[in-house]
Amino acid sequence: MEKDLLRFGDENATHRLIMLHGWGADAEDLLPLGKVLVEEIGVSFEVCSLEAPESHPEGVGRQWYGLFPPDWASVDNSVDQLQARLKLLGSDKIPLENSFLFGFSQGGAMALSAGCELPLAGLIASSAYPHPGWSPPSNGPSILLTHGKKDEIVPSNAADKISSELNMRNYCFELCWFEGGHEIPPHMLNRFQDFMKTNIK
Repeated sequence: MEKDLLRFGDENATHRLIMLHGWGADAEDLLPLGKVLVEEIGVSFEVCSLEAPESHPEGVGRQWYGLFPPDWASVDNSVDQLQARLKLLGSDKIPLENSFLFGFSQGGAMALSAGCELPLAGLIASSAYPHPGWSPPSNGPSILLTHGKKDEIVPSNAADKISSELNMRNYCFELCWFEGGHEIPPHMLNRFQDFMKTNIK
C-alpha cells in the first residue's frame, strides 16, 4: 500500500473513513478528527489520512496543487492522481462502497472533484470550494457540505456554487451553515456522525 498515508483502526474493519487535509497541512492534521468521527458509529472503521503529493511553497506542510496563485491548470492531473489512490484503497479489503471521504478546504475541493465519480458510501466537504469548470456527474454519492458564514478564506458563496451544481444533477445532499470562519467547529461532529450512520451500507 502507498506510503503517503496514515492508518488507524482494527485490521478487521469493514468500513473506511478517508481524510483529505487542507492547503499547508499534512496527513497528521485530520487524523485525530477521523478517530473521533468513527466512534459510536456502530460498525468497525479504519481511518486513512492521505497526504497531498506536493510540498507547500513555504516549506512546511503539503498542497494538492499550487493555490497562491492558483495553479488551476494542474487540477485535472491532481484529481486523476487522487482518484487512482482512492481506487487503490478500494481494491483492498474494504470496497469504496463502504468508504466515506472527508475533505477540508482544498481537500474538500479535491474530495468533490474526485469523489463524485466514485461509488462511495458518502462524501463530506467542509469549508470547500468548487474547482473552475467543475461539473459533477449525475447519480453520485450522498454529500454533506458544511461552511462557516464568516469564512474569510473560502467565502460562503463557494458553498452556494457547489449546491447549485449538485441541485442541477439531483444529488442527495445537505448544506449545513454554522456561525464561524474557516474551521471545523466541535459542534459539527455530531452532524458528521449522523450523516455517516445514515449512509452506512
